Order: sequence, then C-alpha cells, then structure tokens
Amino acid sequence: GFSRRQLLKVAGYASFGLVAAPVVAEDAVAVSPVEVAAVGDAKKLFNEGRALESQGNMAAAQRIYSKVTKISPRFVYGWSNLGNTQVAMGDLSGAEENYSIAIDLCRESQKSQEEQFGVRRCSDLYILLLNRGTVRLNNGMPKEALADLQQASVLRERPDAIVLQNLARAKELNGFYSQADRDYNLAISMTANEVNPFWLRSSLVKFQLGNAKEGLDLLKRVENRFPEAPEVRAAYSVFLAANGDQIAAQRKFLEIPDRQRLKYIDNDYLTRVVSWPPAMIDGVSKIAAAVGDTKR
Repeated sequence: GFSRRQLLKVAGYASFGLVAAPVVAEDAVAVSPVEVAAVGDAKKLFNEGRALESQGNMAAAQRIYSKVTKISPRFVYGWSNLGNTQVAMGDLSGAEENYSIAIDLCRESQKSQEEQFGVRRCSDLYILLLNRGTVRLNNGMPKEALADLQQASVLRERPDAIVLQNLARAKELNGFYSQADRDYNLAISMTANEVNPFWLRSSLVKFQLGNAKEGLDLLKRVENRFPEAPEVRAAYSVFLAANGDQIAAQRKFLEIPDRQRLKYIDNDYLTRVVSWPPAMIDGVSKIAAAVGDTKR
C-alpha cells in the first residue's frame, strides 16, 4: 500500500570542497569555520558511514555519523547524513532537528565566507531544505514544510520533479488546491513515462477541485501500476461513486482486506495519516457506511 512516507525523498550526497576560511563572530571571539568537507579522523569516519549507508546498514551508519558530529560539529554534511539515516529508521523528529543544524551551518557558510580561490562555500542549501521540508511534511508540520519547499524551489532555479511533487503536496496539505494541482501537473509531465505514487495525490486534488474526469484518467494509470494498494482501491471507489456507479464503488471498496478497509472510518487516519482532501473523505465515508463498516 501507500505509506505516509512514500513521497519522502532523501537527496543524494553533496559535492565537497576544501575547508572554508575562519569566521569571526560579532563580539570578536574566533569560532571554528564551517566545514563543507570532512578532514582528519572525521573524514575517515564519514567515508565509513557512507559505505555502511550504501550497504543499507542504517543503524551502524547512524552511529558513525553521530561520532562525526561530535568530532567535527561544524561539518555540514555530518549532520545532514545523520538526518538521512534517521529518516530511514523512522525518527523524523530527530532528522528534522539535525537537518536544521545542517541548514544553519550552510547558511552561515554562505553568509560569512567570501568566495575565494580553492575555498568552497556550502552550495547545497536547496537539498537540505528539500530534505527538511519532506520530513516536516510527514511529521505534522505542513506550514513549516511549505516554507522550506518554497525556498528549495527558488534555490533550485529550474523545474525539478522531486521538489515539485513535494511542494505540491505541501500546498495541498495547506489547502492551496489549485496551486498544488499546477505543481503536480508539471511534476507529472516530467515523469510521464513512469507512474509514481504521487500521481495518486494529484488525482485526489483534481477530485477536490471538481475535475473528476481528469482525476479518474490519472487514477486509472495508478491503479494499473498498483492494483492491490488499499489506498488506490479506496480512492477508485470514491471516483466510481461520484460517476454514479454505487454498486461498482462498493464492490471496489470491499476488495480491500477488512483490517485495512476499516481504517477508512477512522477520521484521524483520513486526515492525518493519508491526509485526504475533504471531498475525498466525504466520499469514502459514505461508501464505508453503505457497506456497513462502523466503528467498533
């Protein structure tokens, strides 16, 4: 089925340069420079962590990256990669906190260091904002997520399917359905040869906007790719009912196994977990009542 975090994209590793020039605080107390490349023991550990992460050993990678942040607390990507492993292990609050540290360091690097020959500033702020934005999107912080993803989109400077699909979802969760629809459409046009789970979100937004025909056309392609996903079946049943075929709608809804189907009478699940638009929630609630599903 479709999990809460299927849209969550952890961007790849940034390119690294040399250590930046020292930063002097306003009170003239020297502080260590922001680092965009690991050095010494931190570099060795960081590379070890990356190797473990690439092998899928997230718990071990997390322990290594945690050590990196202690040895080099001013190293941007120690914090961001620690956040990546926390996302993989489901610790979204921890990831949000560590992405925030990486973002603050990156911004400090950009603000305080002049571009010099052989010295690179942090140039991956959009990736860090994208990562934090997607975490916030899936951790009950839709307004903050929208701010992050709007900044990421501006910094990206060109259409990016991953940024767009997450930005669209942030707009959707904040109730900006028309704007979300436009961003989903552009993201879909950039991924037209491969059906993605976020296409389901686009079809739900179209339903909310009263464009059920286009929404159903899109949903048919999603169903063809993910025919047994409970959320796809539930959504399809709502579209069928809206099209006047109540019997087919109920039949489709009953294809969902009982335990998963009963989630669709749980308002918290509908509003906070799958986060469906109001029109879809209203539709599926009527179908659930029609087939006799009630809270127990």
